[in-house]
Amino acid sequence: MDPTVPYRFIHTADLHLDSPLKSLALREPALADVIGAASRTVFARIIDLCLEERVDALLVAGDLYDGAQTSMKTARFLTQQLRRLDEAGIETFLIRGNHDAESRITGQLVLPPSVTVFGAQASVEQREKDGLAIAIHGISFARPHAPDSLLERFKPPVQGAVNIGMLHTSLDGSLGHDPYAPCRLADLQASGFDYWALGHIHVRAHHIGAAHVVMPGIPQGRDIGEAGAKSVTLVTISNGGRLEVAERMTALARFERVAVPLDGAGDWPEIVHRLGAALRAARREFTEDHLVLRPVLTGVTPLLWRLRRDQGLLLDEARVTAEGIGTLWIDKIVLDCTETPRPDMAGPLAELSARITAMTTPPAQPPDTVLTEADAVIEALIKALPPALRGLMGDDPAQQATLRDALLQVGAAEVLAHLQGLEDEG
Repeated sequence: MDPTVPYRFIHTADLHLDSPLKSLALREPALADVIGAASRTVFARIIDLCLEERVDALLVAGDLYDGAQTSMKTARFLTQQLRRLDEAGIETFLIRGNHDAESRITGQLVLPPSVTVFGAQASVEQREKDGLAIAIHGISFARPHAPDSLLERFKPPVQGAVNIGMLHTSLDGSLGHDPYAPCRLADLQASGFDYWALGHIHVRAHHIGAAHVVMPGIPQGRDIGEAGAKSVTLVTISNGGRLEVAERMTALARFERVAVPLDGAGDWPEIVHRLGAALRAARREFTEDHLVLRPVLTGVTPLLWRLRRDQGLLLDEARVTAEGIGTLWIDKIVLDCTETPRPDMAGPLAELSARITAMTTPPAQPPDTVLTEADAVIEALIKALPPALRGLMGDDPAQQATLRDALLQVGAAEVLAHLQGLEDEG
């Protein structure tokens, strides 16, 4: 070990080992197999990185598991990987997050002696290396829900030591994440600690102030909602107690949205060509082993009607191209383009378009319009759904109305696209 680098650690969180991927499995079973095994592969990569960087410790800030799992295969895998660190003299510090608290295997693990699991009462582990004092503080979730801040439960910083806090928290709040052990960033910065190893939010963030406050993000994305580069954080503490924070990439597979501009594309072969070029450029740009793309078609094109009508055909074209490239997968295609104005549009189709717009755009008249019929269909559908799925249509009448209007607009556009295609093809 380099004597000028007395203490180093890797900070990660939210591994969600063996997380189920139900929707992905339905769309693309082979891709689900790749992503389903990715969480284990990435955890093994993190262990490899610890060994390669010769760190002193691995810090895992919660959510090793994904809910109420019962498979002891996951537990055995975890133990085997942590034993690799134990044999190399590397410590592991764990806190339990909301998903760990739900897991049935959490209390059944027999972990190597080098692993410290912080309990529901905040505690501190003190270490010393080459004259540098380190104090690692942590607290675990006792139950799946922690609506109140846990920050005030931490012990005061240890004087003369570099103080590291481990906390699973939604911090000030984040879109798409429920509030768990919320606390203010300003309070973490004022805590007297030097580094906060956080978990829970799946997007990386590094706040620099009196302390380094780091949310490492999920080290392996699971769907397009977790797009972008995924990583862990490597922290080096110098002899003088100064911290250097670096990002290290870990993901086996990367999810990305890729824009496909269609401006000026006047025929179907040109659209297919531009889509293929965008896919090949993305595969060259991103270095992860696997790449999952959601092409988003943008710009202005006279062929929007055909894109709406033949979106499935274009998706097949994209998947054939992806197979030819290799290690590239297509999630789905999104149409975010507009139609070239048609000054010559007239006759029955133009009249039908105007009538459909009037029927499906609030406020529509008279009261017994398509909107009323759509509301009745939605109400019947909600009643037929299992209780756990009824929120898919929104949690209140306003949300349901917004979703209804959006679905009507999409449906109307698809009907008109088919009719326009028949008209243009003579």
